[in-house]
Amino acid sequence: MPFRPRTAVSGAILATAAVLLCPAAAAARPADAPAPPGWSAAPAPGDGATPSAQDRPYFYLEGAPGTVMNDRLSLRNPTGRAVTVRLRGSGAWIAFAAKEVTVPPRTRAAVPFTVTVPRDASPGDHPATLVATAGGSRRGAAGRDTVPVHLRVSGPVLAALTVENVSVRGRGDAAVIRYTLVNRGNTVLTPRLAVRADGLFGPVLRRGIRTLPGRLSPGESAELTEPWADPPGLDAVEVRLTVSADGGAQGSATASYTALPWGVVAGPAFLVAAGAGGLVIVRRRSRAQVPGGVRGGGPVGNADGGKRLSGRQTADPAAELASTGSGARS
Repeated sequence: MPFRPRTAVSGAILATAAVLLCPAAAAARPADAPAPPGWSAAPAPGDGATPSAQDRPYFYLEGAPGTVMNDRLSLRNPTGRAVTVRLRGSGAWIAFAAKEVTVPPRTRAAVPFTVTVPRDASPGDHPATLVATAGGSRRGAAGRDTVPVHLRVSGPVLAALTVENVSVRGRGDAAVIRYTLVNRGNTVLTPRLAVRADGLFGPVLRRGIRTLPGRLSPGESAELTEPWADPPGLDAVEVRLTVSADGGAQGSATASYTALPWGVVAGPAFLVAAGAGGLVIVRRRSRAQVPGGVRGGGPVGNADGGKRLSGRQTADPAAELASTGSGARS
């Protein structure tokens, strides 16, 4: 059964706990080589017994916005050397009574910490982690241990999941379906995925619903791939991905995939290129066969509205012949 903290501890109690831890740690500090590894961090049990994975493998804290919750992290040192451990939380909501604690040999220390939920915190899951790190110095053995914190802010819970940016890459013997999952709700989700693809002649891919590895925190996204070992070689396919999760979250998206062999693509392209080249040759030959007087283009009008031909302008050919004849008679 998950452990639920009762109330917030005051700053005075945290400071007192830190002071009580430090003198005993300083008295047991060794002056020679570091001890072999063996220390560990775990949630402290509520009844004061030795913590174990069966007791509480992680912290579970729940409260409304504005709540201050408290719990204890247990540091166990079964070795014959003292170990100095630095403590921190993965989020700004977590504060330890002491950021560094030295645990004497063959003892354990319970370090209080608080989780302060902001008044404007959104309801839902807000996972975090407690990190304990020991450096390889005279103060003890090197190592790092983490403890998950499952923090839930009470209030209306919304489960929302979308699948986006679906695309298909690759051809031939193998293709890859790429997509992005986005948790748009306020609770941690474990997504499930179903894949189907339909071509012009019927279904080409069917994959039933299966649970994906990993979890998505609120606001988190993940870029994933789905291998497709035997895609069609000649088809126009619509690929559809459907995702779901507990709480009624569901979404789907599609992508188009056209598979064409290289010969099918190269053949028409070659014919189009050959036809265009032949048309250019025919036009050039036609222009070469036009007489020289007309090759430069059609007649061009002058300012008097007559026709320009071989550099000579004729306004009225009949009148010109008449004047020429009368001149000959005289």
